[in-house]
Amino acid sequence: MQFSEKWLRTMVNPAMTSDELSHLLTMSGLEVEEVEAVAPPFSNVVVAQVLEVTRHPNADRLNVCTVDVGTGTMLNIVCGAPNVRAGMKAICAMAGAVLPPGADGKPFEIKVGMLRGVESQGMMCSAKELKLSEESSGLMELPADAPVGQNIRDYLALNDLKFTIKLTPNKADCLSVLGVAREVSALTGTPLVQPAARIVPVNSDEVLPVKISAPELCGRFSGRVIRGLNARAQTPGWMVQRLERSGQRSVSALVDISNYVMLELGRPSHVFDLDKIHGGLDVRWGIKGESLKLLNGNTVAVDDWVGVIADDQQIESLAGIMGGDATAVTLDTANIYLEAAFWWPNAIQGRARRFNFSTDAAHRFERGVDFATTVEHIERITALIVEVCGTGATVVGPVDDQAVNLPQRSPVVLRTARAQKVIGVPLTDALIADIFTRLGLAFTQEDGKFAVTAPSYRFDIEIEEDLIEEVARVYGFENIPALPPVAPSAMIVTPEHIRSLFALRHRMADLGYQEVVNMSFVESSWETDFSGNTDQIKLQNPIASQMSVMRSSLIGSLVANVRYNLNRKAGRVRVFEIGAIFLRNPYAVDGALSIAGFDQPKRLAAMAYGPAQDEQWGVPSRPVDYFDVKADLEAMFAPLPLRFVKTEHPALHPGRSAVVEQGGKAVGFIGELHPRWLQKYELAQAPVLFEVDAAALQQRPVPRYDEISKFPGATRDLALVVPSAVAAQDLLDAFIAEKSVNPAGNIVQAIVLFDEYRGKGLQADEKSLAFRFSLQDTQSTLQDDVVDALMAAMADAAKQKHNATMRT
Repeated sequence: MQFSEKWLRTMVNPAMTSDELSHLLTMSGLEVEEVEAVAPPFSNVVVAQVLEVTRHPNADRLNVCTVDVGTGTMLNIVCGAPNVRAGMKAICAMAGAVLPPGADGKPFEIKVGMLRGVESQGMMCSAKELKLSEESSGLMELPADAPVGQNIRDYLALNDLKFTIKLTPNKADCLSVLGVAREVSALTGTPLVQPAARIVPVNSDEVLPVKISAPELCGRFSGRVIRGLNARAQTPGWMVQRLERSGQRSVSALVDISNYVMLELGRPSHVFDLDKIHGGLDVRWGIKGESLKLLNGNTVAVDDWVGVIADDQQIESLAGIMGGDATAVTLDTANIYLEAAFWWPNAIQGRARRFNFSTDAAHRFERGVDFATTVEHIERITALIVEVCGTGATVVGPVDDQAVNLPQRSPVVLRTARAQKVIGVPLTDALIADIFTRLGLAFTQEDGKFAVTAPSYRFDIEIEEDLIEEVARVYGFENIPALPPVAPSAMIVTPEHIRSLFALRHRMADLGYQEVVNMSFVESSWETDFSGNTDQIKLQNPIASQMSVMRSSLIGSLVANVRYNLNRKAGRVRVFEIGAIFLRNPYAVDGALSIAGFDQPKRLAAMAYGPAQDEQWGVPSRPVDYFDVKADLEAMFAPLPLRFVKTEHPALHPGRSAVVEQGGKAVGFIGELHPRWLQKYELAQAPVLFEVDAAALQQRPVPRYDEISKFPGATRDLALVVPSAVAAQDLLDAFIAEKSVNPAGNIVQAIVLFDEYRGKGLQADEKSLAFRFSLQDTQSTLQDDVVDALMAAMADAAKQKHNATMRT
């Protein structure tokens, strides 16, 4: 929100400097981002009148001007401006004037000098030379009634500042100069002078038929017919000046007046060319298949999610967003229909963004605009239009006001004791009553309790905390003492069996991975490719077309991270992410951290690409493989053991992928990226990745003491021949099952597969797997007969379950 300080001070003029006013606004929650002078410093520049213009005797492109600057002495000035002429009023810098710095950064001083043999006693100025504009086609011509000799800074009100304030979404009532003035008045106690709305006499009974078919879209619609206007009339200079200092460009008188009242009162309105409307107007929801060419030249398709204003033949406007090109006013417009409405905020929110643009009207309506003053604002706009564009033939119709569905304001209760506790200062009922009165909040009062009814222009007062915020703002945040907390604080013991996500991040970093943070919304193709997800969670209003669905896996984002690094010549990439994924679950219910119908579990995913190790002389270079990343995953879960079961996954190589199980439960997957995605995503080699449930990773067993054996251990090797289809894990499971039921099984400390053989001496469909058993007893030295019996039992278990035979 940008506005002129002088404009603000026409409504409220507190006895404080510009810096003090800026600080006051910022401390009340209206953060002043920038205060900028409307013109740089310069001096001795006045309004002048050109009396005579003659050709320069020694230069074809120069003129010699006789200029009156109001001192009684005519100045002789050499000027090269193409638009200089006798009788015009322009800007003159007299001798001794200091103009804004030029390209060299130094101020430019005007002196009496000779130009091609003719004395010049000053300089005629363009707007660009005074840094008032970036464009210049010659001298800046002033109106005929400009007083000769007046300081140009006073005449153009250049001793002014432009305030730019950053508003939070709840402060929609301050999206106007009047709204900011209300705040300043409440904060300082300075009287508020509201813009006067002159009532224009009605001299016509013409009313345009209007029907509100969607009361949930439009709660109130006011309009009137005005005929016989001169749309070519010049917008008053004071209005153009205020518009420009508010960041608006002057277009035409009718458009300028509508924009001016929007900035002044916060009321977006629309001016239709009456002669281009077919029949009456219908305020309704759009119909799928309809389209509209907008004022900005874009043609948009609408549906039943978008509100429109339509006539008997076509759509004429996007409700609360932008008017249509078909009924736009032009310089030839003579008859208009003036409209001001209350659009329900939830019926406007997100609609403009859907069409990839934003407008001042939508910005205000989606936050809430005063629903009680449409008629008053119509009168204000009418008065300005008749004053600027009126002719002898102008006729004004009555205001047609239809209120069909207005907000019902229920009182919000504030307890003085609660406000004292939250703000931390000893507030009294009298102080709170004074604050509410200054803010214009109607209330009824009991002892220690206020029932406040929000005014029609406030859409941010719904609960007690909103009122407490208002009290704190007006009381002054800087007046609230900074005190240490008095509430008791208890140190909560972190459960020893739970690791934090922060600890997991550190563990991954220790393994050589770098953390990435990606958006939760991703490309739809990623969900199809990497998750096989056909029931995707689509966004109604994505921030970008390629980020249209919520992710059900972290893989797509990591592939994008790897590609990003490869495109920047990073040959070895190790990345991980901890983040939420989103899954449909019809049984999920709303909660403090949950949404009905959806699960949002956190996952940890990692991806490795390129060489297994950084280039070095001691180890030959080789690509990272499945077992490297498997080792990292096992290190993350240690000391909990993992089980890897062959699987198929849409993202992974069918022969180099596995489900990760812990405690008999699947907690994730691991493997190489599928070859088809290497080609599609332009990867020279297959990255290896895993994705596991973060909650499972956070679990860890509490350390416990185990007795350390004082007796020597032993090892035994067991080589078994099994069918090729039998996995090593199947044999390990058989050994563990035997260990658990065999009384001598407690001496088995570890079982490790150390060799696999296929070839000579074996059948084509056979393989040999060799296991090493580490054995140790805590109570006695191992005896050969016990060890031999145990190994025989292990071999027998493998034979019974998987038809294994001893290799000879």
